[in-house]
Amino acid sequence: MTTKNKNTELTFGDFIRSYRLGEEMTQAELAEILSISKQRVCDIEKNRYHVSLKLCKEIAKKLDLPLEWLAKLTLQDLLESEGIDLKVG
Repeated sequence: MTTKNKNTELTFGDFIRSYRLGEEMTQAELAEILSISKQRVCDIEKNRYHVSLKLCKEIAKKLDLPLEWLAKLTLQDLLESEGIDLKVG
């Protein structure tokens, strides 16, 4: 079961997992594309690891996804993890 933030919104990890499954990739295959470990992919998908904006940018580029989408999810996750009650618009 995927952990959602308290507002039950999509997290970066949720998005990455959905993307990977939609592309019918294993975590190992995604890890290879992103040049990170399979464990890191697992941690991201389970929201145990919040990516930096730098890594977010690299992931967007490697997966050919809009940086704006991923950056918003990343920023919202980071705010949430710090207990800051702000919304990224």
